[in-house]
Amino acid sequence: DTYIIEDNQIRAYSTTYRSFGAGVQTALEEGQTMTYDENGNMVITGFDITYDPLRYIVGTVSDHILTIDGKEISLRNLCRRNAKVVFEIVTLLEILTKGLL
Repeated sequence: DTYIIEDNQIRAYSTTYRSFGAGVQTALEEGQTMTYDENGNMVITGFDITYDPLRYIVGTVSDHILTIDGKEISLRNLCRRNAKVVFEIVTLLEILTKGLL
Protein backbone atom coordinates (compact mmCIF):
# COMPACT_ATOMS: atom_id res chain seq x y z
CA ASP A 1 0.00 0.00 0.00
CA THR A 2 1.13 3.53 -0.71
CA TYR A 3 0.01 6.50 1.34
CA ILE A 4 0.65 10.21 0.93
CA ILE A 5 0.50 13.08 3.38
CA GLU A 6 -1.89 15.69 2.02
CA ASP A 7 -3.57 18.55 3.88
CA ASN A 8 -2.15 17.15 7.15
CA GLN A 9 -3.93 13.84 6.57
CA ILE A 10 -2.73 10.35 5.72
CA ARG A 11 -4.41 9.39 2.45
CA ALA A 12 -4.50 6.04 0.69
CA TYR A 13 -2.88 6.50 -2.71
CA SER A 14 -2.46 3.05 -4.26
CA THR A 15 -2.28 -0.63 -3.53
CA THR A 16 -0.30 -3.25 -5.42
CA TYR A 17 -1.16 -6.94 -5.73
CA ARG A 18 1.11 -9.68 -7.02
CA SER A 19 -1.63 -12.34 -6.95
CA PHE A 20 -5.15 -12.95 -5.79
CA GLY A 21 -5.91 -14.35 -2.35
CA ALA A 22 -7.80 -13.72 0.86
CA GLY A 23 -8.36 -10.02 1.50
CA VAL A 24 -7.57 -8.91 -2.05
CA GLN A 25 -9.97 -6.43 -3.58
CA THR A 26 -12.13 -8.19 -6.20
CA ALA A 27 -13.95 -5.24 -7.77
CA LEU A 28 -13.10 -1.62 -8.44
CA GLU A 29 -15.08 1.04 -6.64
CA GLU A 30 -16.23 4.28 -8.24
CA GLY A 31 -13.26 6.47 -9.18
CA GLN A 32 -10.71 3.65 -8.96
CA THR A 33 -8.58 2.39 -11.82
CA MET A 34 -6.41 -0.69 -12.24
CA THR A 35 -3.19 -0.79 -14.25
CA TYR A 36 -0.21 -3.12 -14.37
CA ASP A 37 3.30 -2.09 -13.38
CA GLU A 38 6.54 -3.09 -15.14
CA ASN A 39 6.62 -6.37 -13.15
CA GLY A 40 3.07 -7.37 -14.07
CA ASN A 41 1.63 -6.50 -10.64
CA MET A 42 -1.88 -5.06 -10.43
CA VAL A 43 -1.90 -1.45 -9.20
CA ILE A 44 -5.16 0.12 -8.03
CA THR A 45 -5.40 3.89 -7.59
CA GLY A 46 -8.19 6.39 -7.02
CA PHE A 47 -8.92 5.80 -3.35
CA ASP A 48 -10.90 8.34 -1.33
CA ILE A 49 -9.81 7.21 2.13
CA THR A 50 -8.03 9.08 4.92
CA TYR A 51 -6.67 7.63 8.15
CA ASP A 52 -6.29 9.30 11.55
CA PRO A 53 -4.33 7.37 12.69
CA LEU A 54 -3.20 4.61 10.32
CA ARG A 55 -2.75 1.32 12.19
CA TYR A 56 -0.78 -1.72 11.09
CA ILE A 57 0.21 -5.06 12.54
CA VAL A 58 3.63 -6.07 11.27
CA GLY A 59 3.45 -9.19 9.17
CA THR A 60 4.51 -12.64 10.30
CA VAL A 61 5.10 -14.01 6.80
CA SER A 62 5.82 -10.89 4.76
CA ASP A 63 7.59 -7.82 6.06
CA HIS A 64 6.13 -4.33 5.90
CA ILE A 65 8.62 -1.87 4.45
CA LEU A 66 8.25 1.81 5.29
CA THR A 67 9.78 4.05 2.61
CA ILE A 68 10.37 7.72 3.40
CA ASP A 69 12.23 9.91 0.90
CA GLY A 70 13.64 6.80 -0.78
CA LYS A 71 14.96 5.27 2.47
CA GLU A 72 13.56 1.80 3.23
CA ILE A 73 12.92 0.74 6.83
CA SER A 74 11.94 -2.83 7.72
CA LEU A 75 9.13 -2.68 10.26
CA ARG A 76 9.85 -6.28 11.17
CA ASN A 77 13.46 -5.41 12.10
CA LEU A 78 12.49 -2.17 13.81
CA CYS A 79 9.39 -3.31 15.72
CA ARG A 80 9.23 -7.16 15.48
CA ARG A 81 6.59 -9.51 14.03
CA ASN A 82 2.99 -8.97 15.15
CA ALA A 83 3.87 -5.54 16.59
CA LYS A 84 1.12 -2.95 16.53
CA VAL A 85 2.30 0.17 14.71
CA VAL A 86 0.49 3.51 14.62
CA PHE A 87 1.21 6.27 12.12
CA GLU A 88 -0.23 9.69 12.78
CA ILE A 89 0.53 13.29 11.97
CA VAL A 90 1.66 15.29 14.98
CA THR A 91 3.21 18.71 15.40
CA LEU A 92 6.72 19.33 16.70
CA LEU A 93 5.15 20.85 19.82
CA GLU A 94 3.19 17.62 20.45
CA ILE A 95 6.37 15.59 20.03
CA LEU A 96 8.22 17.73 22.54
CA THR A 97 5.44 18.10 25.12
CA LYS A 98 4.11 14.53 25.00
CA GLY A 99 7.49 12.82 24.94
CA LEU A 100 6.87 11.06 21.65
CA LEU A 101 10.54 10.62 20.82
